[in-house]
Amino acid sequence: MNHYPMASENKLVVYAALAANVGIAVAKFIAAALTGSSAMLSEGVHSLVDSINEILLLYGLRRSHRRPDREHPLGYGRELYFWSFIVALLVLSLGAGFSLYEGVGRILAPEPLGDATTNYLVLGIAALFEGSSWWLSLRSVRRRKGRMTYFEAFRGSKDPTTFTVLFEDSAALLGLALAALGVWLSHATGDARFDGWASVGISVVLALASVLLARESKALLIGESAHPHLLQKVCSVVSKVPGVLSVNGSLTHQLGPDQVLVAISTEFEDGLTTADIEDCVRRMEQAARDAKLPIVALFVKPQTPERWRERLRELDGHEA
Repeated sequence: MNHYPMASENKLVVYAALAANVGIAVAKFIAAALTGSSAMLSEGVHSLVDSINEILLLYGLRRSHRRPDREHPLGYGRELYFWSFIVALLVLSLGAGFSLYEGVGRILAPEPLGDATTNYLVLGIAALFEGSSWWLSLRSVRRRKGRMTYFEAFRGSKDPTTFTVLFEDSAALLGLALAALGVWLSHATGDARFDGWASVGISVVLALASVLLARESKALLIGESAHPHLLQKVCSVVSKVPGVLSVNGSLTHQLGPDQVLVAISTEFEDGLTTADIEDCVRRMEQAARDAKLPIVALFVKPQTPERWRERLRELDGHEA
């Protein structure tokens, strides 16, 4: 059925982040080579990993919008969730892992840093580009979160794309601040180990961001229910179809950011034949399509309210 028009906005956010990270990564590697800064090298790897992540997110977005086929009758929406989970693992294994390795090495074997001017110049330019990407993704999140807090919106979001970019950019800005602090302390005190500690700090920031992203991506990959307002909308729309006595409730399964599987428990009017019920179900499906709901499959189960309540008690018991 119909999808919400979010893909183009998501791509814009990811493309902006990709463009910023590629340029920043090159500048950071040059600065690290000229000055010998461990924190700058860690930041260069960080931006490189972020660039790879954006490419994977774009790939996941494209794959997730393929049409259903016989082998995947419910579509490919979860491809985006899979690649989002891979992105979280890359942030941890490559970004955080390398930063920790480089930082510990610099602490154990400190080396004097070169001229700090190059580092500060690159960090300033990087902050400008990262900040622009961060602001673009933040605006996108604000438009969608409504009255929810940012954390509530993150936990409740079914679209990991924008939040992944926002988390990466936030971690990047914090990493830039740590790198600048490490370079400044190393020159101010003459102790190059501060540069190494800054790299360790960057590793911690990346690890925390990775854990949060991985946790949310895992929940989406396993399968979550859709937003409550979608459940209410579905029940409201199909209950108005002639022949439907009442809609007891519905179970939903999020297959992608704008792809939902819905199973509805319905009590039909007495006296309807099998053909009448089939026709009623077709009209329920058409009503959902007309309402432009993001439903890829709608299953209807004739059921009494008592049996539906019994099923809910079973689900509550399993949850406990």
